[in-house]
Amino acid sequence: MWIINARLVLAERVIERGALRTEGGLIAEIREGDEPTGASVLDARGLTLIPGLIDVHGDMIERELEPRPGTRFGTDLAVLELDKRLSGCGVTTAYASLSFADGLGLRSESRALEIIAELTAMRPALMVDHRIHARYEVSNTDSQPPLRELLVQGAVSMLSLMDHTPGQGQYRDMETYVAYLAKWLGRDEQSVRELTLARMAQGRTSLGPEGISGAQVWRIGAELGQLARDLGVAVASHDDDTPQKVRLVQDMGATISEFPVTLEAAQAAREQGLWVVMGAPNALRGQSHSGNLSAMSALEAGVLDALASDYSPMSMLQAAWQIARQGRLDLSGAIRLITAGPAACANLLDRGRLEVGLRADLVLVEDLHRPRVRMTLRGGQMIYHDGRLTHPSSQQAELRSAGR
Repeated sequence: MWIINARLVLAERVIERGALRTEGGLIAEIREGDEPTGASVLDARGLTLIPGLIDVHGDMIERELEPRPGTRFGTDLAVLELDKRLSGCGVTTAYASLSFADGLGLRSESRALEIIAELTAMRPALMVDHRIHARYEVSNTDSQPPLRELLVQGAVSMLSLMDHTPGQGQYRDMETYVAYLAKWLGRDEQSVRELTLARMAQGRTSLGPEGISGAQVWRIGAELGQLARDLGVAVASHDDDTPQKVRLVQDMGATISEFPVTLEAAQAAREQGLWVVMGAPNALRGQSHSGNLSAMSALEAGVLDALASDYSPMSMLQAAWQIARQGRLDLSGAIRLITAGPAACANLLDRGRLEVGLRADLVLVEDLHRPRVRMTLRGGQMIYHDGRLTHPSSQQAELRSAGR
């Protein structure tokens, strides 16, 4: 199929008026200017054609499962609804970030295992290419054996190493952590504070369960990271707050610094050759919800490689477009943050750019005050269409009836 009369956003430049042909699920040809004709032609009517968005960190499935504390829906229903929402936001590859944690709230090892099993079984019937981003809490060493097994089985596509103990990392301020978690859980702050302090008193001095030293905890994490690297799975750190933390996680196999909380950590990650990924909601709003490093500050410092949805899939396209409109990057550079950048981080060599031979994961966007996704294709097949563009076969019928 040809898509004609489109503005094509390539990795390094924009073709203001061009055409792109898909064949066998791949991009087969790109032309500038002239418009081919044929039995299968889709007139983009001046819309902007970009690669499908790649989201390497999305926490949304937990909220689909339990939109309010205690109101639980089926995993299959949550996955189906999220699948629709992602395709409508232009996301064609999505990493579901699932926490192997022993903390409060929605995140636990048992829930992660349940979701992975359901999502893996449903993958062939889903519109978006769903993958698993396993988040390993280093203090929860009990989850290491099942996670190792999932890695060996090929069920995990990305591994992140985390330490969410209050007092460092993302929640260096204890009260910020308590306020956030109380709001998330719908509980009063005092009860959350007491539970958090009890957990900290139980194991914080060793960074692990009773009887396991801090050195052992990190050694176990390093072994898991090395296994992932050996299997070709990308490894990320999470919430790096110091250059020392960056060096530690790099020694453990990390090639990605996810959501660094200070500019010093982000700069250290770049200097050490790690990819830096920030949240698209942070970029769109201009600030972190927890008072940490702004994605815009990372961009201005030249240390931002990719944006992830974090908790809001709509924010990816909106943030990239806003960055381009504000002149912080040209359109190609801004779109790279949500396409080619994430693809490089995740070792996805077959997608993320409008380039012959790559996957025909494509999004047609109308450049309005808020950019709007009009059509999404994965592997050349339409997975979302809002009716703005006529289906190719119907379009040909319209042309024939008009005598054209």
